[in-house]
Amino acid sequence: MLNFITKPIFDLTLEALAFIFGILSVWYGRKEDIKVYPTGIIATAITTYLLYKAAYYGDMLVNAYFTIMSIYGWLVWNSKQQQQANSIGKANLRDKYIAFLLFVLTLLFVRIAYYLFDTALATENYFDILASAIFFSAMYFMAHKKIENWQLWIVGNFIVIPLYFYRELYFLGVQYVIFNYLAVRAYYEWKQKLTQITGLAA
Repeated sequence: MLNFITKPIFDLTLEALAFIFGILSVWYGRKEDIKVYPTGIIATAITTYLLYKAAYYGDMLVNAYFTIMSIYGWLVWNSKQQQQANSIGKANLRDKYIAFLLFVLTLLFVRIAYYLFDTALATENYFDILASAIFFSAMYFMAHKKIENWQLWIVGNFIVIPLYFYRELYFLGVQYVIFNYLAVRAYYEWKQKLTQITGLAA
């Protein structure tokens, strides 16, 4: 707790901004609003910097990837040719293969990143790596409006919430608690919409 109190005001301000824009991003994602991406880019770019300073390189790489994937998702959602294809759907076999490949590659990539940064791996870091891989796959599903994205966000959030509080990153811990609440709400709202679209239970 003492580390939180003695943090520079600049870092606390950045954490507050990341908190606000992160919540806005999940809220817009829940509503299928394209503003999920510009708000997400601001949140993840700030978070990338903060995690780099804190030497949590796994989380840092995830947020850097989120920034890149947010640009990709923004382009996909904004493309007129993709508008009809962008309606909510379920992941097909190809989507699942791609998501699984991203999961495996992320496990390897983040593990290598810790090695390259010469950072010793504590037990908590393995949970960090696992959550990173889950979030990578979730971001891919989000870009293509697959309902499975919310399921993965929920699982990943349950992993990282205690990690952030343990690391005294309290803004991020509270942020991810709210993320998870919104993700659960979003899943059931998307499920209802998908049922209306397809006539089948999601």
